[in-house]
Amino acid sequence: MNEVVELLNEIILNNEITYGVLSNLRIKDEESFSKVIIKPVLIQKEIRLQFAYEYRNKVLHKNLEPLSSINEIEKLLTHKFKQGMIFTKEADYQLLINKKGEASILKKKPTKKQLDFSHNRKKSYIIEEGEPVDFLIRLGVMNENGKVVSKRYDKFKQINRFLEMVSDVIQRMNKDKTLNIVDFGCGKSYLTFALYYYLVNVLGLDVNIIGLDLKQDVIEFCNEVALDLNYERLKFIHGDIKDYDGFHKVNMVVTLHACDIATDAALVKAINWEAEAILSVPCCQHEFYDKIKNPVLEPMLSHGIIKEKLASLVTDSLRANILEILGYQVQLLEFIDMEHTPKNILIRAMKTNNKNKKESINKYIEFKKFWGLKDLYIEKELGEKIIKKLN
Repeated sequence: MNEVVELLNEIILNNEITYGVLSNLRIKDEESFSKVIIKPVLIQKEIRLQFAYEYRNKVLHKNLEPLSSINEIEKLLTHKFKQGMIFTKEADYQLLINKKGEASILKKKPTKKQLDFSHNRKKSYIIEEGEPVDFLIRLGVMNENGKVVSKRYDKFKQINRFLEMVSDVIQRMNKDKTLNIVDFGCGKSYLTFALYYYLVNVLGLDVNIIGLDLKQDVIEFCNEVALDLNYERLKFIHGDIKDYDGFHKVNMVVTLHACDIATDAALVKAINWEAEAILSVPCCQHEFYDKIKNPVLEPMLSHGIIKEKLASLVTDSLRANILEILGYQVQLLEFIDMEHTPKNILIRAMKTNNKNKKESINKYIEFKKFWGLKDLYIEKELGEKIIKKLN
């Protein structure tokens, strides 16, 4: 197999692969997948390989980085398939593996053109249209043939955008153990179901996911859907994240459109859990509206609509700064297009071992002073965790 691995390294690491098929099972198995289709996809401006595992009644996908893709193909050819076809712009390669695990490579003239990754190309999604997905059908986003309902296309794009962000996060987490995930303010839970489907059905990970919401009717509906879909490790609970203690350790906290200081409450809980990953889309940031003061900026602060937008930006900036002080690597990302909602900033934070926080602390202190901010809710809730660092 060494020659095959060398070839895969050359082709995949140089982004030369245009298509791939692994077939001809070593042992027939009705319960397992019978073929794997491989193709490049563009996710957040990075090329990855999408593996489509074809079962008798379904197709499951996962998107892998180049090195992980090479390892996956090698594993599949060693244990699962006798044959592979790898297509590039320059040549086609037929990979044949005998019973002893010895490989032969046949090089042929190219038959498939290079894929076009220009901006005009149809976007590749983690969940593709045209392939039925159980939770999307159950929630009315897809019909039974896998076609996205026209009125729900924005929701379909939002789900895929969310999963792109999860995909980036999950690659940096320890997946050799059960991952405990809490989603606060889950609502009707399109994204919670998407998260479970992606992590369990696509990636095959061991997870427990809890959805929390303050609306009892929503919780009852979501539990009913989870039961119908046999999503056994997905549960919904009526309650506030401040009071939730069902897990001693939580690996990921998701909070999407939790209003005002509810976002801060979720962030505090995530910090206290020492969560590896946090995905938060804040909403209705009202706490700072009456607190921000700066005479120089009075021409802006005297207009309510401008002041509200400023308050939101200041709030999320300080949240990100606090996470950095407490050892997180933080990014503020566009979640969905502004035309769909003005509340489109996602805070993505990953726990790191970075101990050099002095610069972040100084920035935080000066930023608060500039805006005249005192008595912040998140500081009070974090208590000694943040106070000791600021003094």
